[in-house]
Amino acid sequence: MDTTISPEIHALIQTGISFGLEIAAALAILALGWWLATRVQKLILRTLDRLPRMDTTLKPFISSVARYAIIAITLVAVLARLGIQTTSIIAVLGAAGLAIGLALQGTLQNIAAGIMLLLLRPFKVDDYIDAGGIAGTVNEIGLFTTDMTTYDGVYRSVPNASLWNTSILNYSRLPTRRMDIPVGIAYEDDVEKAMALLLDHIKQDNRVLAEPAPQVLVTGLGASSVDLTLRCWSQRTDFWTLKFEFNKNAKLWLDAAGISIPFPQRDVHLIPTPGEANSNT
Repeated sequence: MDTTISPEIHALIQTGISFGLEIAAALAILALGWWLATRVQKLILRTLDRLPRMDTTLKPFISSVARYAIIAITLVAVLARLGIQTTSIIAVLGAAGLAIGLALQGTLQNIAAGIMLLLLRPFKVDDYIDAGGIAGTVNEIGLFTTDMTTYDGVYRSVPNASLWNTSILNYSRLPTRRMDIPVGIAYEDDVEKAMALLLDHIKQDNRVLAEPAPQVLVTGLGASSVDLTLRCWSQRTDFWTLKFEFNKNAKLWLDAAGISIPFPQRDVHLIPTPGEANSNT
C-alpha cells in the first residue's frame, strides 16, 4: 500500500503548521501585551502614590493613558505578526476613524471634556460638587466618565461632557463658607433685644470667624413674624455642624429669654350684613 504523501498535501500541511504557529505567536503577543498593560498601569499608580506632590486627580488618568497606549501597540504588533501590512491598516483605520468619530461624537466629547476638566481643574478628587443637579463627592476623573459618591452613599458614574457643559458649584474649593439661619420672632417681642441676644451667643462660639464679622439682620416683615437672619462665616469643615447647632440653639436661646417664635396665623373678622343684623334682633 502506497503511503507516500503527495507534494501538494505536504505543502498544505506545512502551510497549516506555519499559520498555526503564527496564530499561536500572535495570541501569545496579545496575552503578553494585555498582561503588560495591566502591570504597567498598576506600577504607574504605585509610583505616583509615592510622589507627595502628585495630585490624586491626575493619577488614574495618567495610568489609563499608559494602559491604552500599550494595548494599541500590542494590537499593531499582532497584526504585523500575522503578516498584515500595518501601514495600510493604519491608513484604513484613519479613514474608518473619521466615520467612527462622527458616529461616536458623544464618546469623543466625553474624552475631550475629561481632558479639559483635568487641564482647567474646576474640581479635583475628594471635592463635593453640584453640576446642574448632579451632586456628589468626586472619586475619580477618567477618560470617559467621572465617578462620584452621592451624599447618601450611592455610586454615580457621570459622562464627562455632562459636567463640562454645565455650571459647577464646588463646595470644597474655598476654605471658608457663610451661613444664613432664618429666625422669626413675634411682633410683640423686642426686636433689638432679640438681635443683641442672638449676636452675643454666636460671637461666643470659637468656630465663628471674627472676620467677616457675624451679624443679625432684619430681613423681612412676614405675615406672622419679624424675620431675622443670623449671618456668620466659619471654616468649611465646621459649616454643617455649626449650622445644625445654631438651628437648634436659636430656639433655646429665645425661649430662655421669653421671646417667642410664632407659627403662621391669621385673624378672621366676621362682619354681618344688614339683613343678618335685623334677623338677630
